[in-house]
Amino acid sequence: MTAPLPLSDKQLRSIRESSAARISIWHGSVRSGKSIASLVAFLLGVRQAPASGLILLCGRSLQTIERNIIEPLQDPLLFGDVAEEIRHTRGATTASVLGHTVHLIGASDARAEGRLRGATAALAYVDEATLVPEGFWTQLLARLSVPGARLLSTTNPDSPRHWLKAGYLDRAHELDLAQWHFRLADNPSLSPAYVAALSAEYVGLWHKRMIDGAWVVAEGAVYDVWDEQQHVVDELPTMRRHWLGIDYGTSNPFSAILLGLGDDDRLYAVSEWRHDARAVRRQMTDAQYSRAVRAWLDEHEVAPDWTFVDPSAASYITQLWADGHPGVARANNDVLDGIRSTATALDSGLLRVHRSCEGLLGELPGYAWSEEAAARGEDKPIKANDHSVDALRYVVHSTAHEWRHLLTHSAA
Repeated sequence: MTAPLPLSDKQLRSIRESSAARISIWHGSVRSGKSIASLVAFLLGVRQAPASGLILLCGRSLQTIERNIIEPLQDPLLFGDVAEEIRHTRGATTASVLGHTVHLIGASDARAEGRLRGATAALAYVDEATLVPEGFWTQLLARLSVPGARLLSTTNPDSPRHWLKAGYLDRAHELDLAQWHFRLADNPSLSPAYVAALSAEYVGLWHKRMIDGAWVVAEGAVYDVWDEQQHVVDELPTMRRHWLGIDYGTSNPFSAILLGLGDDDRLYAVSEWRHDARAVRRQMTDAQYSRAVRAWLDEHEVAPDWTFVDPSAASYITQLWADGHPGVARANNDVLDGIRSTATALDSGLLRVHRSCEGLLGELPGYAWSEEAAARGEDKPIKANDHSVDALRYVVHSTAHEWRHLLTHSAA
């Protein structure tokens, strides 16, 4: 069985070789063809799976399993007539694949390990292995106890100290493990224009990982593209739209960043309202914060389309709603994706910061990756002096769908 779309020699070789290994891992850049190869191998594995033992599809959540595995398998452009043999009701924890019952298991935290207790598995597929807990992976391998049982997995690169890299990929010669590294150029179905556009959407650390497919450590400045001479402006164009990002603090600083879309098709951090309770020795209540932010916006004669608030600030969000503040929403708080969106906007020349945003300008150059977290194989910024950069991240990332199309038009 093969997919209707043409497969490269590298994809075909990985499919053949995977049948002989207990653990098979496809890793590398986004859209490099690794997922299609692994899914073809999975379908062949379902056909050949031992009669006893469960078949498992695993990922960070049920929703990601549906999006990254089930939906592609059901696409006739990818899998032809085989797509008709993939049946699943959205939200259900089982699916039918080629007539076999397959169990879907989300693994977002350490508690997910308990979902495997007592199971005996013959075949397992793990989507984005670096995002599942190490304990879940270890328990899954222990449950693959049927003779001939296999684990198939895909992942984008992460830190070179990540447990999957250090404990498995680097020890492949000691284990019954086959691995294949894919780069963007390995996908024969991508057009040069698409490759160029995708490459432009990733910068710095993420370009190395997602485009080059490299396992590199997060180190140094988070926004290593930051250049005050390039990114700071003294004058602003006319703004067509405004959005607001708020990082809430009581004893810690409270920061609100007003983001504007100028008539020159650039994004600008237009202004900042910030209250540091420790510095002025005066804390403010939710109601006081709400009135102060509203007064600040009135001074600028601005009514933002949306206000994206730190999602942990439930009481403040409730206060804004009660005060009739328009367009209040919980910010998208995916830290790494938010940093990537902000870094891309800065690197492309799309995002500028007005000189009046003193708190933001003070934090941006020193916002750095944690060396301690990197030593554990984790990507985490240092949690210090990050309130204004968090507010900027909230509003930039939460509006990415509004401005991403402008990347190709902006100039550094």
